[in-house]
Amino acid sequence: MAYHSQRNRASARSVVLALALAASLWPAVASTAPIPPPETVAVAVDQAKLVKLPGKVATIVVGNPMIADVTLQPGGLVVVTGKGYGATNFIALDRAGEIVVDRIIQVEGPSDYQLITVYRGVERNSYSCMPICQRRVTLGDGSDYFKSALEQAGTLNGTATGAATASGKSQN
Repeated sequence: MAYHSQRNRASARSVVLALALAASLWPAVASTAPIPPPETVAVAVDQAKLVKLPGKVATIVVGNPMIADVTLQPGGLVVVTGKGYGATNFIALDRAGEIVVDRIIQVEGPSDYQLITVYRGVERNSYSCMPICQRRVTLGDGSDYFKSALEQAGTLNGTATGAATASGKSQN
């Protein structure tokens, strides 16, 4: 009988110690709230959005620059430009390398009500109808038109840049 009594006391002591330990750890466990998800910046492909950040931002890191571009402007203003469909993130750091902001960027398709999409089999063509319908280059369109339009735009840009450079040299 004495053996059972000592065993019960030891067991009771173990339970009391375990409860005391759990009670001492409870505030630490209870105060650990789940981390909220980062804020989301929604932007359409080929569109830009201005986002105000704290003024102490020195560096911007973009998770996937093929999805979005983020450009830091003076005063903590950033320009977020949608480049491809999908989601990525950007992290803003201060001069000491500490994280100031971590946000998700969600890039979606154009939401223009004037945008018309025509499917010819598997080939997709996009038209912007403001006020008349004209073809537009949209990510995911048929590759022939897409490549042709980008090539023409590149040639036009190169010509305009060359003309501006030549004009600047002739004035000097």
